[in-house]
Amino acid sequence: MLTKRPLGSTGLLAPPLCIGTSAIGSIPGIYGYEVDRDQALRTLRAVFDGPIRFLDTSNGYGGGESERRIGAVLREIGGVPADFLLSTKVDPDASGDFSGERVRASLAESMERLGMDHLPLVYLHDPERITFDQATAAGGPVEALVQAKEEGLVGHLGVAGGPVDLLRRFVNLGVFEAVITHNRFTLLDRSAEPLLDQCAEAGVAVLNAAPFGGGMLVKGPDTAPRYAYRMASDEVKQSAAGMWRACEQAGVPLAAAALQFSMRDPRIGTTVVGITRPERLAHTLELAALDIPDDLWAELDKLTPASGTWLR
Repeated sequence: MLTKRPLGSTGLLAPPLCIGTSAIGSIPGIYGYEVDRDQALRTLRAVFDGPIRFLDTSNGYGGGESERRIGAVLREIGGVPADFLLSTKVDPDASGDFSGERVRASLAESMERLGMDHLPLVYLHDPERITFDQATAAGGPVEALVQAKEEGLVGHLGVAGGPVDLLRRFVNLGVFEAVITHNRFTLLDRSAEPLLDQCAEAGVAVLNAAPFGGGMLVKGPDTAPRYAYRMASDEVKQSAAGMWRACEQAGVPLAAAALQFSMRDPRIGTTVVGITRPERLAHTLELAALDIPDDLWAELDKLTPASGTWLR
C-alpha cells in the first residue's frame, strides 16, 4: 500500500500517503485545540520512525512552530533520513509581504529551522493572498522561487492553495511540478476535477490534502458541523449525514471511505493527512487498508451534494 511511485515528472519518489503538519504547529484558531510541544515531538518521532516516508510542512504553520518542532526531531535523529521526503512552503511575513525578497527570507528561515541547506520540494503557499499579477511580476515570489531552484537551494517547485481556477493559472506557467489542493476533492466536494485533469495531462503531480474536510468526514456532521474551516451549509450536512448512515449500514467507517476516495483516484499521487498524536499513524493505515464494497461507492456517489455547494 505504501510503495513509492514517481511524483509527477519531478523525478522524486513518494508514497501514496503524506503526513501533514499544520496542526502540529498548534493553531487553535483554525483547529479549535492546541498541540503542546511534547505531544508534537512524540508524534513527529513516530512519523520519522514509521512507514509513511513523506512529510509536508510550511514556513507559516503556527508562526513557524511546525518547522521548529520538526527541526528539533531532525536534530535528534541526525537529519532527514535518506529514504524520507520532506517538503515545505514559502509564506508571507506577519505584515503580509509576499514579495520575491520575502520568499528568499522565507526559504532561509525554513532552512535554519529544519537544519537543511537544500529543500527538495517547496511550494508557493496560498497565493490567493495576493493577485496573480503580483505573484508573477518581475521581482515577485514566482521569479524568486525559480531563481532559488536555479541556484540549487530548491530541488522542485510546487504551488499549494485553495481556489481551483487560480491554481490552474499557476500550472499553466509551466514552472510548477506539483500542486496541493485541499478540501476540493472529497466525498462532499469535487470542484478540483478540472485541476486534476489538467495536471494529469501536463505531468504535474497532485497532492490532495484534507480528505476529511476538517473532521466532518470522520466524526459526522452532528459532531463536526464545519467543512473546510467554516460552518457547512444544510445541504452539505445532510449529504454527510446520509453518507454516515450508508457507511454505518455497510460496516465501514466514514473516515475510511473519505480517505480511500482520494487514494483510489489515479490522478492523485499522494493524499495528505494531518495527525497530532502518535496513535493516529496506525489508525490512518488501518483506514487506508479496509475493504470497501463497490456498492457503497455507488451509494456515496449518489449522496454527493450539488455542485452549487462546492468551494471552487
